[in-house]
Amino acid sequence: MDRAQLADFLRTRREALQPQDVGLPRGSRRRTGGLRREEVAVLADISADYYGRIEQQRGPHPSEQMLASLARGLRLSTAERDHLFRLGGYAVPSRSRRGNHVEAGLLRIVDRLADIPAMVVGSTGETLLQTPPCVALLGDETAHQGLSRCVTHRWWTDPQASRRYPEEDRDGIGRAFTAELRAAHTRDGPDSLAAEVVADLELRSAEFRAVWAEHQVARPHSKHKRIVHPEVGIIEVFCQTLYDVDQDQGLLVFTATPGTESFDKLALLSVIGAQQLR
Repeated sequence: MDRAQLADFLRTRREALQPQDVGLPRGSRRRTGGLRREEVAVLADISADYYGRIEQQRGPHPSEQMLASLARGLRLSTAERDHLFRLGGYAVPSRSRRGNHVEAGLLRIVDRLADIPAMVVGSTGETLLQTPPCVALLGDETAHQGLSRCVTHRWWTDPQASRRYPEEDRDGIGRAFTAELRAAHTRDGPDSLAAEVVADLELRSAEFRAVWAEHQVARPHSKHKRIVHPEVGIIEVFCQTLYDVDQDQGLLVFTATPGTESFDKLALLSVIGAQQLR
């Protein structure tokens, strides 16, 4: 770990960012050229005191998870994120294991979609980031741990995963998830996260084994989706996906046709968030 270079790198990246770059108000009395330390701490979901000690070359050795949070908070590019890991004394993750880092360009887009259901997903179906309206629509999909971070793993092992969709839609959705997993498994190889997910599902789910044996590789998801929300019922949405080919990540944006009941339901969820309706 190079404390001096790590502190200097974090400081220069913090000072290079403006509040509007990360979706924060600038304010008329602001004197700081870039972001404040407290703002970076909020963006990275860590304490301001802890972040301050890193910039002051004090405190404990940051963990890989801490550095990953800082990379996201500071909107670092992949190259900058890898540099941060090296300064922290860690090996750079391989491409197939790098999916937790959301590229700065996607983050800037998500910052401007704060009132729209949107999410960033990794190549193996991990939800990396959600806007608050997306959490209200689908639940917090970033909270899962281990192999359950992969949506296909949850689909075949957790009965709650499929309840967000009408029963008559579930077979097609499960097959589409499985086809995507096969594509990731083929692309990333036997040492990948996708391979771990497949191996575990083959042990745990007879239904998965049956679908996997069909070897479907080209079953795309429908852009028109019906989502069952526990409070407001079925919401019909259109899902548009923007792919970052270099990172193997996708930005999913959910919209509804103006003037429809589903449009009104989405608008309501954007206002109330994830709280229960009464």
